[in-house]
Order: sequence, then structure tokens, then C-alpha cells
Amino acid sequence: MRLLAVALTVFAGTASAQTCGGSVSSFIDGIKAEARANRIPAATADQFFQGAAIDENVIRADRAQGVFQKDFISFSRALISQNRIDNGRIYSQRYDSTFKAIKARFGIPRGVLLAFWAFETDYGQVQGNFNTRNALLTLAHDCRRAELFRPQLVAAIELFRRGGMDPATTTGAWAGEIGQVQMLPLDIIAHGMDGDGDGHVTLKTSAPDALMSGANVLSSLGWRPNEPWLQEITVPANLDWSQTGLNHKARVRDWAAIGVAARQGALGPSDLPASILLPMGRDGPAFLAYPNFDVYFKWNKSFVYVTTAAYFANRLQGAAAYDAGTPSTPLTGPQMQQLQQKLTDRGHDVGGIDGILGARTRQAVQAEQSRLGLPADAWPTVDLINRL
Repeated sequence: MRLLAVALTVFAGTASAQTCGGSVSSFIDGIKAEARANRIPAATADQFFQGAAIDENVIRADRAQGVFQKDFISFSRALISQNRIDNGRIYSQRYDSTFKAIKARFGIPRGVLLAFWAFETDYGQVQGNFNTRNALLTLAHDCRRAELFRPQLVAAIELFRRGGMDPATTTGAWAGEIGQVQMLPLDIIAHGMDGDGDGHVTLKTSAPDALMSGANVLSSLGWRPNEPWLQEITVPANLDWSQTGLNHKARVRDWAAIGVAARQGALGPSDLPASILLPMGRDGPAFLAYPNFDVYFKWNKSFVYVTTAAYFANRLQGAAAYDAGTPSTPLTGPQMQQLQQKLTDRGHDVGGIDGILGARTRQAVQAEQSRLGLPADAWPTVDLINRL
């Protein structure tokens, strides 16, 4: 499910110009040269690529991510089942000591890791059956996101040298992630941790290793210990909608002063900066997004995935189901693409015509709503398309 992991530069050669496409054998020769430049023995790289092949199923999976076109309510209801909630309670108890150790060391609550664990692999039960080496080779050779996957392929050779994977047998997700919380090779090398004390980092079979390593990644991405991340709120009907969205922040005390309130419990510390997040506009669910919410986007770039994962973390820690409200009907994929094209034609950077209501498209929608005198809640409608 992860779209992007942090691309840590741990190899000197990965900063060179990224090449892709062309003859596969020539491409592999280039990767081998890059590995040698990073002091990986030539024999190791040769052994790593024995039997390597492009996997067309990986390309098809990379091109078919339509699930991220869903709106927040549809997406969250598809991912959050009673079974995942029940299993979350079971695994929370089973690995209680690991979660306590994570909280003490990193200040990350168990719900945050449980949510990622559930969404990535159903608590380790569905880790993917793509050959990891071939997946990374395919995506590095393909020119769509070579700048991300070429360094990961070189890192996989180093991981093999260290005994952390077998290129012939290690399997995982189509995007090359390995283990129960789906980590790419650079993340494993930089942040893999032995959580069960056996002296090895085994992310596929050891839940404590996977959870501790995932927590280490979040910490490296800037997680602020013992602070909230996302909280459901109620907002006044006369709120200035143009001040909502992740690109607008105010102190919690300032939001409270104009009538923003926690739907359950109390708001976070009064001096924390926070944004009002309306994933489906002013008539849908409402959340207060704290600084730690920004860290989620360094784990995954999808707005709807990130919001759902952060919300599910709260559910796993006892929060009530959100108030869905009565939002207007979401745009279809083609309608969203039509809107994105109109926004692009007007000079907005929406990050591509992909039919996905991401952060950039939301900001562009909000800007046009303000210009047209509409409630600027960043939720697109057919009326907005017609006005544009």
C-alpha cells in the first residue's frame, strides 16, 4: 500500500545521474558498476542478479492504483473493518511489551503502529508474493519513478551482502517493500531494529522487529514524541472555510476561541499549531491535524490513505467512529480529471491529471472557490466544474 518510503542517501553512488530504460542487460551492468562504486564486491552483485528478470505484473500493479481515487468515507470504510479492529486489540495485547518499549523510546502510541501494520499487511498475514529483487529491478528500469527505485535496487544488493535478503526467494509487495510493515531496502539498512532481542533484524517473521523498525522510521521522519496527530472535531457553522486545509495553521487555543471543539475528550495542547482538515468539505467529517500528521505524508503520499491511517490509529485506541455528516456527492474519476485539467489551464499545479483529489488539487480548488465567492472548503463539486 505504501507509495513512497524515505529515500535516504546512504550510498555515495546514488547521487549520480539516474538512468532507466533501454536494454535490461545493459541497465543491470550499470547497476553493478554503481554497486562496485559503493564498495560492494563485484561477485556479490553478480550473484544478486543471477536469474533476475523484469516482472510485467509489477508494471501493471504500479499503473493500477485507482483505489486512491476514492473519497475519504468510501476509502476508510473499505479499509477499516470490524475484523481489523478486533485483531488490533488482540495484537495490541499479544505484543504489549513491544508497544510499551516503543512508547518509552520513541513516544509513538501503539495505535499509530497498529494502523500501519493492519493496512500494510493485515498484521503480517498478507506480505505480498512478488520477488523483491525483480520488483525493484522492474521499477528502477521503468522510467516513471526511476529516481526512487534505482537507489533502492542498489541498497537491496547491499542488504543481500549483509545477509538481510535472498534475491532468489525474498518476496514482498509489488513496490519492493519487505516485511510486516513494508519497508524498502534503504529504510531497512538505516532503521532496521532488533525488537525481540535475538540479534537479528527479521522483518518478515518477527513482529517485534517489524514494529520497532517501523517506529524508528517514523522517528527519523520527525515524529514528535507524546503529541497527538489527528483528532475529530466539531466546527461552527460560520467558520471561515478559506482558513481550513493543511496549508493553513493556527494555534489550538485560537481555534478553540472561535468555537472549534473536540468531538470526544479535549483538544490537544493549546500552543500546538494545527490545521482544520475537512476531507469531504464543510458538510462531512472534520478533524484537527497536528504536526505529527505531517509525518504521515513522509510514509505515504496519498491524502486519503494518510487521513484514513491517522484516523484508524485513533479508533484502535478507543475513539468513536467519525460523524460522516452529509457531504455532497463526490466527483467521479473522469470528472476529477476534467476539473484538474481546468485548474491546470488556470495556472494551478495539481501534481498531474490523475483523477485523485490530493493535497495540491485541494489547494487549487480552495483558491478557485475563494475567487468565485463560493464556500472555500476545498471540496470539489460539479457546480465548480461548470463555473470554471
